[in-house]
Amino acid sequence: MLQLEPILAFEDNYIWVAHDDRCALLVDPGEAAPILAWLSDRRIRPVAILVTHRHGDHIGGIAEILHAYPDCPVFGPRHERLPQVTHPVADGDICVVAPLGLRFEVLAVPGHTLDHLAYFGHGWLFCGDTLFSCGCGKVFEGSPAMLHASLERLAGLPADTLVCCAHEYTLDNIRFALTVDPDNAALTAWQRRAIELRQAARPTLPTRLADELACNPFLRCHDPALVARLAGMSTAGFGDSTGAFTALRALKDGFR
Repeated sequence: MLQLEPILAFEDNYIWVAHDDRCALLVDPGEAAPILAWLSDRRIRPVAILVTHRHGDHIGGIAEILHAYPDCPVFGPRHERLPQVTHPVADGDICVVAPLGLRFEVLAVPGHTLDHLAYFGHGWLFCGDTLFSCGCGKVFEGSPAMLHASLERLAGLPADTLVCCAHEYTLDNIRFALTVDPDNAALTAWQRRAIELRQAARPTLPTRLADELACNPFLRCHDPALVARLAGMSTAGFGDSTGAFTALRALKDGFR
């Protein structure tokens, strides 16, 4: 029976681990120490690493993990700053993790970085810093339109997909979301539940995509009520969902 666990790294990163008590798949191991300790304690060996993008808090632990487990394959985007990637992948490719019987479709989701990837399979979406619960990543490369298109692509996945994002940003994201969508009952209910989880030292992730579609303003830029509210809050005019997303992302960038 496969199990899925988030391993905390740094202050708020999650390294996702799928395992069967013998072998493990690691996703975005930005820090080696917590993963190496977890593997040693469980007597589990890593059989694959998936990389969504090249930021240090997602790849910083790979070299040390490979030093301990040199035969572990690493799937990720082809980039000069990712020399540890042994199996470069791109949009439409399939990643096969045979020891665990796993297959993942590779999705190009540029915006946070130009070569950002997501991995979808077995009801799981490993989306790195593209999609968060009630939020989305910052636009470091590309454009807001590019990130909006990537999120629209993820929004089209099955509603029961488990969204396995890489940071515990949920409460802060909800706090912002309520400023643009204060009458959303699903969002208010999620805030109450998320507070309970964090007070119990439990992760708020993964979330279901259906819940993100109900609560996450960055996935709801077609909603007339939300768009109308954004129009009143933004100094820039917009005429479509991409414009609404751009205004929303700008508001979030300035939110404290």
